[in-house]
Amino acid sequence: MTKARVLYIEDDQASQRLVNRLLSSNGYEVFTASDGIEGVALAQKAQPNLILMDINLPLLDGRALTTRLRSSPNFSETPIIALTAYQDANNRKMALAAGCTGFLTKPINVDVFPQQIESFLNGQRHKLSQQEHQEHLERHTQELVSQLETKVRELEDTNRRMQELNELKSDFLLLAAEDLQSPLALTRDYLDSLEVQLDTVEDHAAVQPLQSLVQRMKSGINRMRQVSEEIEQASQIMSGLLELNLTQVQLGELVADSVGEFAQVCEHRRLHLYMADLGHLPPILGDATQLRTAVTAIIGNAVKFTPDGGHIYITASTSDSECCLAVQDTGLGIPREEQTYIFDLFYALGSVQNHSTSKSAFCGGGLGLGLPMARGIIEAHNGHIKVESDPKILPGSTFAIYLPLRQSAS
Repeated sequence: MTKARVLYIEDDQASQRLVNRLLSSNGYEVFTASDGIEGVALAQKAQPNLILMDINLPLLDGRALTTRLRSSPNFSETPIIALTAYQDANNRKMALAAGCTGFLTKPINVDVFPQQIESFLNGQRHKLSQQEHQEHLERHTQELVSQLETKVRELEDTNRRMQELNELKSDFLLLAAEDLQSPLALTRDYLDSLEVQLDTVEDHAAVQPLQSLVQRMKSGINRMRQVSEEIEQASQIMSGLLELNLTQVQLGELVADSVGEFAQVCEHRRLHLYMADLGHLPPILGDATQLRTAVTAIIGNAVKFTPDGGHIYITASTSDSECCLAVQDTGLGIPREEQTYIFDLFYALGSVQNHSTSKSAFCGGGLGLGLPMARGIIEAHNGHIKVESDPKILPGSTFAIYLPLRQSAS
């Protein structure tokens, strides 16, 4: 018969196995965690009757962990026992001042250890005098403040380094895109020249395979140039260097142009793309080319993640201050935990191994630039994008683009 649930927080695997074996053989249900953060999560889940912990734990040490657990009503009275190789009096007193019920030392005495645990479960408690408690509680508080200061400095250093890496990434993208343009343009010129020469050959049957090969090579070059331009544009957005050529834009016409780009793909994959009548939409102030890029990216994302035979709906509405363009699909949907990241540069939804090399095929590949570029362009117009998706309830996702009707773009 199980006596009680015991949580043991210890980063040493050998100690975990020993305690687990000793307590399990005496009828206890034992849970183990290897660091302080994991220990908090497991304690909340398992709701143990007693908690054993090492003092020198990674991420969150035993005394700080005890203070954290005591702040929860669920563990205000739970026996928390420090089990550590530190045997000096100061360590013992600081553990008790931090909120520990008792203090046991390593190496464990296997003959009496289960009885010691039973005693703490039955109410045994190690105590300090009021003066000792106050003195060591102050020391514990000072230690927590020192640890917090160290962590803050580490976070500041990490954030600074991440900003530096982000700037380097932006610079690299821009340089890479620029360096790709010249050889791609030169290769395209060579192919154009070769195509002209092949046109002069009288034996058309002999040169036809070569002409077909040239066309395929030119198609590949065009795709590479498109990728290079996407990278350059993404770099401009990341650097805040995107320039807008503002005019009065008819959003309905712009969306219709974008939808037209997917007509052949939708026919091939039996996708049903429905576009509502958007003629009622008032003109907005914006960059037509950039807005079309953003809208095309959102529609393309719906096409990519909607299975063959699925449905995509494009609708729009207006309020006094803004226009909302919604793209709803019956696709895979986006897990809630990933919705924060889908607009991050190079983020790929799901496993990259499952993606094909085609941008238009179901779950087709890509560099992860479409959604980040769309958000950057819309935000440059003082707008924003929202996504709604819950695969557990309904299939598919809805991306809503909000653009101001009267506010000038920045």
